[in-house]
Amino acid sequence: MTFKKGQSGNPAGRSPTVMPDGRTLTDVAREHTLEAVNCLVAMVADEKAPHAAKVSAATALLDRGWGRPRQDLGVDIKSDASVAKMLEEARRRAGAP
Repeated sequence: MTFKKGQSGNPAGRSPTVMPDGRTLTDVAREHTLEAVNCLVAMVADEKAPHAAKVSAATALLDRGWGRPRQDLGVDIKSDASVAKMLEEARRRAGAP
C-alpha cells in the first residue's frame, strides 16, 4: 500500500475499544471519575498510607487539577543571521520552497 507524501497511514488513529454494551473504555473510565478522585483524596489523607502512595496520589490529583508541569528542555535559541542562514540551507537541501 502506498501513501501520499505528508499523509498518515492511519489518519483516524486507533479505533476505540467497544464494550459489549456499546460503551467505550473511555466512557466507562469517565463514569468512575468522581470515585477515583475520592479514592486519591482518601489516600492523601490516610495517615497510615505509605509515603510513596501518598505522593503518587497527590501528584495524580495535582496533574489532573492543574495540568502537568512544563518541562524545560534547556534549549536556548538566539535569533540571528547565522541561525537564519542554517535554516535556509536546511530548507534548500530538503527541497522546500
